Formats: sequence, C-alpha cells, structure tokens
Amino acid sequence: MEKTLLETKEKLTKELDLTNIMAVPKIEKIVVNVSFGSASPDQKAQEVILGNLKKITGQKPAPTVARKAIASFKIRKDQVIGAKVTLRGKKMYDFFKKLVSIVLPRVRDFRGVSSSSLDGKGNYTLGFREINVFPEIEYTKGERQIGLEVTIQTTAGTDSDAKRLLELLGMPFKK
Repeated sequence: MEKTLLETKEKLTKELDLTNIMAVPKIEKIVVNVSFGSASPDQKAQEVILGNLKKITGQKPAPTVARKAIASFKIRKDQVIGAKVTLRGKKMYDFFKKLVSIVLPRVRDFRGVSSSSLDGKGNYTLGFREINVFPEIEYTKGERQIGLEVTIQTTAGTDSDAKRLLELLGMPFKK
C-alpha cells in the first residue's frame, strides 16, 4: 500500500498541477457507522452488532446516543441508538484496501459505486444493506440483517479531486 500511496501522490501532484506536496489530497479518516434500529432495546442484539463491528474494523466501537427524544420512533434522549468506529493511519488504509478488493466485489450485482455519493466537500459515503458482505462475518440463517455506513473523509476541497484520489487508490466508480 505504501508504494501505491507514493505513486498516487505523484500522479495527483501532476494532474492537479500542485507545487506544494502538502496540498495533495489524501484520506484523513474512515468512519464506520451502525444503527441498532428496532434492536435498540434488545441488549443481546446490541452486543452481537458491536462484536461484528469490532471484527470488521479491528477497533472497539464507540456508542452513539440520541440528542433528543422522538416519540414516534420510541427514542428517549441519551438512549444508545448505534455505534461507530473512526479509523486512522495504517488501520484506515488496511480497511480501505479490504473494502475495495474484497468487500465490494462480494456485493450482489455490483457494477461500481456511484459518484453521486460525494457530498460537495470531498467526502464519500457508502452504505451496505447487509453486514455479511464482510469476510469476517458469517451468515447465520434467521439472524436479523443489519446494515452499515462507511464514510471516507478526504482533505480534498472538491468532489472531482476526491473522486480522482479514490480512483487512483482503487475505488471502482461506475462509468
């Protein structure tokens, strides 16, 4: 991965016509987010989800809590409603490599990721309906399926710079 990072930096420096090497876009962090949904009151289901998230990322998940009460969703203020993991450094690049080379090809009818998921500030968000596309998770019949969201935050100022960075790192965008 080190070699590809250096090659990517050199290519981006030339393509974006940058003179300062520190201005070259890079991945800052990757956040993996899971919501408990209807399993929120069930403590055992929460533990299973947290265990799966830890297997996927290699880090202990931090709980996310509700900021305000929403009666129609049966959510109270300060209730644990999900979990997230923030990856940086080597773990981040290892996760990105696994995401691009193993996880995305395992998605059914995969034809590339959409470039419309860029947020206008150089960040990319990708959602999965099922957590079992990750190789660490074994599918058990009858188990409730949960999804997760992966947000890749870059230092790029524009979507086009971020898209080019992710393309050079191996992200398969739709043509």
